[in-house]
Amino acid sequence: MRIRLLKSTDLHAVVALAGAAGVGVTTLQPDPERLAARIAGSEASTADERELAEAGYFFALEDEVSGALAGTAAIEAAVGLADTWYNYRVGLSVHASRELGIYKQMPTLFLTSDLTGASELCSLFLHPDWRRDGNGSLLSKSRFLFMAEYPERFSERVIAEMRGVSDEAGRSPFWESLGRHFFRMDFARADFLSYVGSKSFIAELMPKYPIYTALLSDEAQAVIGEVHPATKPARSLLESEGFRYQGYIDIFDAGPTLECSLGDVRAIKDSATYHALAVTSDTKGGTPWLVSNRRLGGFCATVAITRPLEDALPLTQAVLDRLEIADGDSVRAVPLSAKE
Repeated sequence: MRIRLLKSTDLHAVVALAGAAGVGVTTLQPDPERLAARIAGSEASTADERELAEAGYFFALEDEVSGALAGTAAIEAAVGLADTWYNYRVGLSVHASRELGIYKQMPTLFLTSDLTGASELCSLFLHPDWRRDGNGSLLSKSRFLFMAEYPERFSERVIAEMRGVSDEAGRSPFWESLGRHFFRMDFARADFLSYVGSKSFIAELMPKYPIYTALLSDEAQAVIGEVHPATKPARSLLESEGFRYQGYIDIFDAGPTLECSLGDVRAIKDSATYHALAVTSDTKGGTPWLVSNRRLGGFCATVAITRPLEDALPLTQAVLDRLEIADGDSVRAVPLSAKE
């Protein structure tokens, strides 16, 4: 398996993957026109120096044997610079009366655009048939090697909106208790409109004043800051890389937004460059390393069982082929696990 940048010829396979993602993966909707535009935008972003507001990078996990695409992942260089970016910030309101002996802390939701300008990790989806053998870790973390190689193309603040809780039918308890009262549409429709850029309705219809969570249903309160069961591994993975929940949630399904400074992401901070050293077999005593080539437009990443030898990194011919490099070429690498 390897990670590579998507090409226009991948459109049909990406649409099929998006169709399997289900409701709630906001940035991966099965819309051929939108997906084609995103792939084209990714290709353009690697072809020239684009403004942060316009740049984005779209990747796929590929099975080289069959040629099948097993998953997708993406990075938006900066959100909210072209379209307003909304979140709820979970705050606290205190109500007290000394005379009555009452002291009450009330969680509140504030509509904000505080995360404007941050780089976003998005569109992470791994087909259920491929959720094994560390593929999810490879898919998600490979983006960090790309960011480590080209930090000037990203913001200092990096965020990831996690999919919130919804059932198999796409029903979101948070949406049913709050959003539906203002929008009069189902969760899937609102999620889609947000994805395609029709964000003006959010500002026009959302309440401008803080919302007391005590007024929501118990079911809605329980999912604030929680993730969909299928998203728990992705959250744990990002938290192992240094990402933390800082009180921002999605306005539709209340999924948490995780964030970290670019330079504090473990795989970015600990990555280093080496010269590829061709070997005939996996390094004895080696451990899993995430390795990428250092080519902007032809970026590829994969996992290798290896261990550095000073400034050289032993790699088998199969790994060199997956990275489309030769013996002696420069690579960037980091231990796949923070424990290494």
